[in-house]
Amino acid sequence: MAPETILVVEDEEDIAELIRFNLDREGYRVFTAASGEAGLAEAARQDPDLVLLDLMLPGMNGLEVCRRLKADSGTAKIPVVMVTARGEEADVVTGLELGADDYVTKPFSPRVLLARARAVLRRRMEQPLDDSAVVRVHGIEIHPGRHEVVADGARIDLTATEFKILHLLARKPGWVFTRYQIVDGIRGPNYPVTDRSVDVQVVALRKKLGEKGKLIETIRGIGYRFKE
Repeated sequence: MAPETILVVEDEEDIAELIRFNLDREGYRVFTAASGEAGLAEAARQDPDLVLLDLMLPGMNGLEVCRRLKADSGTAKIPVVMVTARGEEADVVTGLELGADDYVTKPFSPRVLLARARAVLRRRMEQPLDDSAVVRVHGIEIHPGRHEVVADGARIDLTATEFKILHLLARKPGWVFTRYQIVDGIRGPNYPVTDRSVDVQVVALRKKLGEKGKLIETIRGIGYRFKE
């Protein structure tokens, strides 16, 4: 099997080399680009399996690069992991809503970066999700057809909205969902609801799940994810 290809778009030479070194060591085929424009050109040329994208780039920034990648039918399916400085929460939210798959904050551990890259690449190879399939994860069983949740053998009674939120998150462990992605996922786009409404639903859901409620992790300033 040919090695998976990763494009690193990073203008800081030392960081780009650190990422390249660690990816090379794990057997990935790595290309680099030092600007947003060069990153777009390389993505079109190389058709990578994954893009690691710095947000703070000279010229075209990473958010615009992400937007263009997702808007182009030739590159739209390439997963993107954003690499951001701490404190750029608004940019992370925007990037996720543009279609990025995950993010890593600087300064980062190479091991964490590799783990995130592997997880995203693994998801890319998975079969499309079946909305009607039973989800089994961390001792929780979610039965969409019966609208039933069982945790460690005990049935949990949830409202329709709580059930949809749990189902959405648990189907993709490790994926970060913004609050508005959660709203879109459970109600459809343009549903008039606030961030606070999602937070209230999650608090109630965690309480009903008891100890299992800890599996729903808060990503400060961004949203939620189900523990991988």
